[in-house]
Amino acid sequence: MPAPATTELPVVVIGAGPIGLAAAAHLVDRGLTPLVLERGPAAADAVRGWSHVRLFSTWAELTDPTAEKLLTPAGWAKPDPGTYPTGGDWTGRYLQPLADLLGDAVRYGATVTGVSRLGRDRIVDADRDSRPFTVHYALADGTEERVLARAVIDASGTWSLPSPAGANGLPALGEQAAADRISYRVPDLGDPAVRARYAGRRTAVIGSGASAFTALASLADLAKAGDGPGTHAVWVLRRGISGSTFGGGSADQLPARGALGLAAKAAVDHGHADAVTGFRTEAIERDADGRLVVIGDDGQRLEPVDEAIVLTGLRPDLGFLSELRLGLDERLQAPLALAPLIDPNQHSCGTVYPHGHRELSHPETGVYLVGMKSYGRAPTFLAMTGYEQVRSVVAALAGDLESADRVELTLPETGVCGGAGLFDDPAAVQGGGGCCVPAPVAQLVQIGASAPASAEGEEGPAAGCCG
Repeated sequence: MPAPATTELPVVVIGAGPIGLAAAAHLVDRGLTPLVLERGPAAADAVRGWSHVRLFSTWAELTDPTAEKLLTPAGWAKPDPGTYPTGGDWTGRYLQPLADLLGDAVRYGATVTGVSRLGRDRIVDADRDSRPFTVHYALADGTEERVLARAVIDASGTWSLPSPAGANGLPALGEQAAADRISYRVPDLGDPAVRARYAGRRTAVIGSGASAFTALASLADLAKAGDGPGTHAVWVLRRGISGSTFGGGSADQLPARGALGLAAKAAVDHGHADAVTGFRTEAIERDADGRLVVIGDDGQRLEPVDEAIVLTGLRPDLGFLSELRLGLDERLQAPLALAPLIDPNQHSCGTVYPHGHRELSHPETGVYLVGMKSYGRAPTFLAMTGYEQVRSVVAALAGDLESADRVELTLPETGVCGGAGLFDDPAAVQGGGGCCVPAPVAQLVQIGASAPASAEGEEGPAAGCCG
């Protein structure tokens, strides 16, 4: 039986999060038919998982202009563009209303299990590009269905796959056995049960990005509260402390992002947290009282903690794309043309040139990874980046290459710059491989206002960024 003409088929969008819904809005605006498959029971299921966290982007940077164009005639009013929403605000006041407007174009409880070409596995060349995509998905009741698509935009994000504590990318020895005392999310201390879990206790925070900053600041607030005396954090980092460990501060063009790092610094300065630097987690054991002992790859054993919060990054789920011919960087698992722009081995400035369909394309024509998933394991993604991605991708699918190739976005600087091009190699730093960076020291430190300033990137130092 001949394959249907692909022009008669929808574009399948995987994920009804901020970028997936923006992609659907652009498809509607271009006269193309979207079908959004969302595994959760409502829009933005991942964002709902961190609904208590306040974003460091304002409303002005969190809504897509084309989505606004669809929403406004339906009576939607944009929130104050200069204010900062929580994840719950973002969902309730923008993302769910957008999904509701899209109506039957969004299918909930649909978990994508595989994507391929109709009648072609990844081996077969013959007539490949003319075949539609077949997308298999499972419903909540276990029913399996499929839909044919002219193109696939994967905006499923990385929320479902947090990275483990082990410095080698694998779970630390004993990490899984200690799962009852380990969280991989920023805790919601507004929840009484969660608050009781951390109040008056000693908690290890493993990681060095914005999520770790948020956790440190939240635990510090708990320590200062009436029910929180005795609350203390141990911040575990693979690298050393430098002037830019806490982000760009006042130099960050997203002020709330800079303030977040300063709040984490204050947690350490005021004695609510200690920092253990140059530490690569190898194992996690329990002591006789059931508390956790975090062990480094050099045998160093930290003082026992009651809980651990592991915030070491996120990873893309590529399993359901295994029958597609993807061109992914071997380090980041990001599209090959995009990876050099975001590789933390090379860049810590956090500023990525706007990019679109060409950087996001793969050997398999008609498939695009967008949003957080397009960054693979790289950090510092902004919603604005994703909105520009899908604007370009949808323009390309509509045949408007002039618009697809045009850059329509300027991203804010982080104020963070510098590094050695290697994550945590003191010899590389001392040898002049980077710029302005002192060698990290593996020791327990108390950071005060007199800590020396330097330039080192977040989690991965970068080369050639100092000026």
